[in-house]
Amino acid sequence: MFALPITDIIPMKDLKDTVSLEKKCAEKGYVYVTKNGYGKLVVMDMDYFQQVMGDVMLSQAIKEGLDDIKAGRVVSGEQFEAEMKEKYGF
Repeated sequence: MFALPITDIIPMKDLKDTVSLEKKCAEKGYVYVTKNGYGKLVVMDMDYFQQVMGDVMLSQAIKEGLDDIKAGRVVSGEQFEAEMKEKYGF
């Protein structure tokens, strides 16, 4: 597990100031929200969220590919091409 660098921390009560919250998220990407001094939420800018989720999905695909290689679930390029020609006729 890794920790994101802490950029901005706001108390839960400051969620009411949506203009300031939106500005902080746009500048930093995300804001930590605390309740009684403990981390409770992370609020993210939508563009930042989509970037992070894209990175997560790419990492998962790479891991699955490496797992397939380790488990021997691979075929040669020539074999793949032959199977596609047979199945789809091209």
